[in-house]
Amino acid sequence: MKIALVSCTKLKEEYPCEAKKLYSKSTLFKKAVNYIEAKDYDDWYVLSAKYGLLSKDKVIEPYDVTLNKMNIRERKFWAESVLRDIVKIKPNEIDFYAGNKYREHLIKPLRDIGILVNVPLEGKAIGEQLRFYTERHEEVK
Repeated sequence: MKIALVSCTKLKEEYPCEAKKLYSKSTLFKKAVNYIEAKDYDDWYVLSAKYGLLSKDKVIEPYDVTLNKMNIRERKFWAESVLRDIVKIKPNEIDFYAGNKYREHLIKPLRDIGILVNVPLEGKAIGEQLRFYTERHEEVK
């Protein structure tokens, strides 16, 4: 099973709704999801600073939490929780569409248990990521 993981965003709807809708105010999130949904993934999930690993259909409350404001101990604790949830899904391949803070304590443990991990946009700034998604979307049309 091949899955994609996309990180949560600061921009959110202001009411409880499905995760895929909650973050849809973010252009980067919307473009990432459009790209992911056009690819051959079996499923995709959101990496939420507050809720951990989220099904895209899970209804959640808006929040103001970010891994960028957490210390390393808190981020490691968050990653351990996410790792436990990922293992339950039993993927054999994962593509991360998430910033470094969201993947830094996940990649090695995932690889250590035999999961193939990719970061397709690694090293690209936000503008480059937006351009990548826009160009790929045009190719799919």
